[in-house]
Amino acid sequence: MIERIYRWFLEEGLEEFNDIIDDLELIKTPSGAPVKVKVMMVDSSFLEVYWSDSGKYSLHYERRHIDGTIYRHDNAPHHKQVKTFPKHYHKGREDFVVESYLPDEPVEAIRSFLKEIREIIKSR
Repeated sequence: MIERIYRWFLEEGLEEFNDIIDDLELIKTPSGAPVKVKVMMVDSSFLEVYWSDSGKYSLHYERRHIDGTIYRHDNAPHHKQVKTFPKHYHKGREDFVVESYLPDEPVEAIRSFLKEIREIIKSR
């Protein structure tokens, strides 16, 4: 799955989001297996995309070094109080968790989150 996501970035995503994406890297294990995609943004923030073949995912947008915030959509089953369990969204802080309404299809979920990231970058 992560290779498919990486190809999408190379074939479409970089062009669609060229106003916010600066660079892209496929992160691999020491044995060479692809694990996640790291997307560096123009303001030195970054997005790490992990999506397993089994459907587990984490879209982690890191800004702590800029303004102290993080944004992460994931489906780790530990926030049972959220209506969209196991899907949830850490919105600005680790301890502020709300419902996640990202699409279930990986590329559409990433595209949706990148649109939000664009708004965050442009508003600062």
